[in-house]
Amino acid sequence: MRIALNIGGHHRSIDAIRAQAHQAADDGLAGVWMSQIFGPDALTALAVVGQEVPDLELGVSVVPIYGRHPLALAIQARTVHAAVDGRLTLGIGPSHQFVVEALYGESYAKPYTRTKEYLEALLPLLAGDAADVVGEEITARGKLDIDAPGAPAVLVSGLGPKMLKLAGTQAAGTTLWMVGPDTIAKHIAPTITAAAAEAGRGAPRILAGVTACVTDDPDAVRARSAAEQGLYGNLPAYQHMLQAEGVDNPSDLVIAGDEAAVNEGLRRYAEAGASDVRVTILTGDDEEYERTRQVLRSFR
Repeated sequence: MRIALNIGGHHRSIDAIRAQAHQAADDGLAGVWMSQIFGPDALTALAVVGQEVPDLELGVSVVPIYGRHPLALAIQARTVHAAVDGRLTLGIGPSHQFVVEALYGESYAKPYTRTKEYLEALLPLLAGDAADVVGEEITARGKLDIDAPGAPAVLVSGLGPKMLKLAGTQAAGTTLWMVGPDTIAKHIAPTITAAAAEAGRGAPRILAGVTACVTDDPDAVRARSAAEQGLYGNLPAYQHMLQAEGVDNPSDLVIAGDEAAVNEGLRRYAEAGASDVRVTILTGDDEEYERTRQVLRSFR
């Protein structure tokens, strides 16, 4: 299992994001990942980081597809892929009904259809081929004129069976958040792996998003998680995943404790079938942060 660092988060400056990427490289991690929420543009930030840090995979765990036409995203992603010498991995997903309808003012009536048609347009565009899609949700025609070393791999945010099968048959794998190891083992991994096999594809990537902290006070870490991550528990898609794992709140998924406990918590994701883990380090002080870094760089 590859361990990567989730960067960005509450950091609003490119300098802070750059510093985290350098730390990940110094620690020998497999890569860095950013989520596209309402902070700095993740693709732009990774293009900057990639000019300075040559050996890391650079991933966007999720770019919401609503509000971004596939031509526009393909132009940006293929440009970044070229700028970072082919090290970009692009995660996409439909986001959530509240975000799409309340903030974007769009209909969230058909998120699966939107994602399926979006992929039909995005994948050829990223590969330098023409797209010609006229669907229920997406119309996209055209071809890009951007030199790049191949196409960035695409992961799809999939939690339900239909989306996981789409990810397994059309994309390189899936990108997860608020999904515990038992749910990966019993639901995520079997569903997407079977779909990929039926389509004659290789084993899909399963990228798990994990929050961890080496600490002498696990309760304090979970309290921070409840304050900072509790809103995820109000989103229906994540509620289903928490229920499947048998927990009540996002803070229940946090891996917190001493070095052995955090190492064991990460190992459970590997045993469950995750090929990759992106770790958000949630700490209260520099000592906890450095202790957690030490576990990540020596993970076995």
